[in-house]
Amino acid sequence: MEQISYTALRKLAKQCTDPKQRIAIVGDCATQQLSAAIAGESVRRGHQLAVLDTDYDQMEAQLFDPQSELYAFDPDYILMFASVEKIKARFHDTVPAERTGFAEKEMQRFAGLWQAAAANCRAKILMFDFPEEEDAVFGSFALRTPASFGFQLRRLNLLFSERIAADFPSVYPIALSAMQAMRGRADFFENRTWYLAKLPVIPEALPAVAARVLDTVTALAGRVKKCVVVDLDNTLWGGVIGDDGIDGIQLGELGDGPAFIALQKWLLELKRRGILLAVCSKNNDDTAREPFEKHPEMVLRLEDFAAFVANWDNKAQNIQQIQKTLNIGMDSFVFLDDNPFERNLVREMLPEVTVPELPEDPALVPAFVEGLHLFEAVSYSEEDAARTAQYQAEASRAASQASFTSYEDYLVSLEMKGEILPFDSFHYPRIAQLTQRSNQFNLRTVRYSEADIAAVAENPDYFTRYMTLADRFGEHGLISVVICKKQSEDTLFIDTWLMSCRVLRRGVEGCLFDAIVKMALDNGFTYLTAEYLPTAKNKMVEHFYDEIGMQPTGSGQYRLDCRLHQNHSHHISV
Repeated sequence: MEQISYTALRKLAKQCTDPKQRIAIVGDCATQQLSAAIAGESVRRGHQLAVLDTDYDQMEAQLFDPQSELYAFDPDYILMFASVEKIKARFHDTVPAERTGFAEKEMQRFAGLWQAAAANCRAKILMFDFPEEEDAVFGSFALRTPASFGFQLRRLNLLFSERIAADFPSVYPIALSAMQAMRGRADFFENRTWYLAKLPVIPEALPAVAARVLDTVTALAGRVKKCVVVDLDNTLWGGVIGDDGIDGIQLGELGDGPAFIALQKWLLELKRRGILLAVCSKNNDDTAREPFEKHPEMVLRLEDFAAFVANWDNKAQNIQQIQKTLNIGMDSFVFLDDNPFERNLVREMLPEVTVPELPEDPALVPAFVEGLHLFEAVSYSEEDAARTAQYQAEASRAASQASFTSYEDYLVSLEMKGEILPFDSFHYPRIAQLTQRSNQFNLRTVRYSEADIAAVAENPDYFTRYMTLADRFGEHGLISVVICKKQSEDTLFIDTWLMSCRVLRRGVEGCLFDAIVKMALDNGFTYLTAEYLPTAKNKMVEHFYDEIGMQPTGSGQYRLDCRLHQNHSHHISV
C-alpha cells in the first residue's frame, strides 16, 4: 500500500462506521494519536476497528479491575504500550544494588498484567517491544555490565520474547524496536514532544506503527499472504536466460549478482517458514528450468517451488492457473516482476493480487521487499516447513488422477490413511494456525489463538477432533479441525468445522462427520446441531450441512438425530 500521512489517517478514522472488531489501547504514555492512526489504518485496510483509547498511564487500573472501562468495552484485542522512557525512569529510581535484577522485575510486572487480562476477557493481547536507548552513563561498556540501563533493556527484550514463547501464546509482540532501527531514532522519537505531551512516537512515524499493528490484527483475522509468484529474468537473476545463456546471467559475486542472491535467500527463508513459492515466466519451459538445475550459484532449486509455469501466455492467465493448482485465495498472492508492463497487467486483471512496485536497481530490491512486511506471522508450526512438499505431492496426485477413467478407482488407488483424535498439546500451534488461515471451508470462521485452543481442549463442555491424512504420494498433515460444545444435556453444537481445501472430494468430509456423530453418541448426546455463518469467502460450504445429511431448521441452523444417522461411504482407512 502507498505511504500515507498521519493527518490523512486521522481523517479516515472518522469514516469508521461499520467496525468488525474492537481494540482497546492501554499505555503509560499518551496514546490518543496512535488510536486515531490505528482507526484510520483499519478503514484503509477494509478491516474496520472500533478503538477505545483508555486514560493516560492506567494500565494497572484498567487490566486488574474486572469492572474497568476496558473490559466493559469487550475488546477482541488489547494493545499495550509500555514506553522505554518510563522504563528508564524506573531504572534510575532503583537503588544500584537492585539494578542487576531490574529486567526480571519488569517482566514480572508485564506477566502479571497479561495474566489479569486473560482472567477477565478472551481478548488477544498485542504489545510493543522496547526500542533501544542509551543513557550514556557507561558508554559502550553498558553492553558488558548488568548495572547499566542498556544491558537491562536488552535483557528485558530477550525476556519479553522468551516469556511469550514459553508461557503466553495469546500475547502477540509488535516489533517497535525494528521500526525505530529502520527509521532512525531521530525520525521516531523526539524529547520535546515527550516532555510536553508524553508522546512515545512522533506523528510522522505513527502511520508506520499503525500499519504494523494492523498487520498483526488482519493476520489474526485470517487475512494472510500464502504464496509469492516470481518472474525469472532480471528478477531472480540478472539478464535473460534465453539470450545470455546459463554462463551469461548475473549471479554470485559478479555485477548485480549479490543482490539477486540476497533476494533468493530471502525467498528461501519464506519457503522454510511455510510461504509457497511459484514461478511465472515468459520463457520456454526447459530454458527457464536450466539455471535451477545447472547453475552452481543458484540458491533456489526446482524443489523449492510449489508451481512452475514458464510459457509465452498472458501472465495474469498463468497466475490464475497457479491459483487453481494451489487452491488458495487470489488475495493470498504476491507477484514480483521487474517489468512494469507485467506488473500493471496483473494489477488490472487480478486486482486482489499484491503487486509491489519494485525498484529499478536490483541492489535496492531485497531491502525493499523485506520492508513491505507482507508476511506477518501470528503462529508457526513444524508442518509449515513441509508445506511446499505437500503441494508438490498434490500435483503428483493430479497427474495420477488423469490416468484413471473412474474417480472412484483413483480414490482407491491413493491408499488413504487418516487419524481422527482429540486435541493434544503437540498440535495446538497447528490447530490454532488452521483456524486463523482457513477461509473457504470454514462453516463459522471463528479464529482461535493457541491459548484459546488449550482452554477449549481442557474444558469438559467442549469435545474436539483433528484429522490427519496421508496417501501413497505423501503426508497431507493436519487437514481438519472440529470443535463441538455442549448445548444441553442431550445436544452437542458444532462450534467450528474447517478443512484444508486440498483434500476436498476425497471422502474426508463424510468420514469425519461420521466420527463427529459417533463422538456425540459415545458421550451421551442424542442430537447434533450446527450453524453456517456466511462470509465473503466461504460460499463453497453454503449447503454443506444439507449435503452431509443434517436437517435445516432455518436461518442457517441445522439439526440431526444421531440415532438415525447412516455412515458415509469412503476409501479412507481410519
